[in-house]
Amino acid sequence: MSAIKTLIDLDLELMPQRRRGRLVNSLSGFKSANLIGTASDSSRLNLCIVSSVVHLGSDPALLGVVFRPPVDRERGSHTYWNIRETGCFTINHVVAEQTLKAHQASARYPHETSEFDELGFTPVFRCGFEAPAVEESPVRIGLERVDEWEIPQNRCRFVVGQIRWVEFPEKAWCTDGYLDLESLDVAALSSLDGYHRTRKMHRLAYAKPDVEHPEAMEDFMKGWPDA
Repeated sequence: MSAIKTLIDLDLELMPQRRRGRLVNSLSGFKSANLIGTASDSSRLNLCIVSSVVHLGSDPALLGVVFRPPVDRERGSHTYWNIRETGCFTINHVVAEQTLKAHQASARYPHETSEFDELGFTPVFRCGFEAPAVEESPVRIGLERVDEWEIPQNRCRFVVGQIRWVEFPEKAWCTDGYLDLESLDVAALSSLDGYHRTRKMHRLAYAKPDVEHPEAMEDFMKGWPDA
C-alpha cells in the first residue's frame, strides 16, 4: 500500500501558490467543463471556461457559478461585468474533441477581443437573449442572474442564475427526465487543467432505508417507471 500524505491548513498556506491551487481544485473531484457566454451592453461578445457550475434546485431551476474576485473591466473579469450589465449569460458544455481550444478561453484576452472570433467558436442567440450561446456545444443553457454573494474569505463572487431556456439533442433525453451526457461526449474537468472522458457504470434506483441494495440499471436510457 502506498504511503498516505496528510496536510494541515498551515501546510496548504505555505505551499507555492500554483501547486496549492492545483491541489485544492483537485479535492472537489470531477466537475463539468463549461463555456460561459456573455455580451457587454455594447454587444461585445465574450467567452470563458469554468469548472464551478453547481446545481442549486429544480423548482425553480437554478444553477450557481463561482467567479474569481472581479477587477476593473480593462484588466479582466469581462464575463462577470457583462453579467452585471445585461443580467444574463449562457452555460455551454464542452465536447471532448474541443477541449484544446475551449481551454484557451481561460487566457486573459483584451476587453476588445472576442474569444468567439479568436478561438473559432460560433455564437448563436436564442429566445431573445442578449448573451450568446456556443453553437458547437451539445447542451446550451440560458440563464438570468437572480442573485449574487461575495465570499468574505477570498472576495470571489457566487452568481445564481435561473434557467430561462435549455436545448440539447432529443436522442439523449430519457423519458424519465435523465439527460445522457456521456452519449454527447462532453468533457469533465479535474483540478485546473485535467480533461477527461467518462465511462458509464449504472443508474441506481431511489434509495430507501428498508432496501439494502437499490436496483441497478445498466441501460441509461431505459428510465424508471416513476416518470
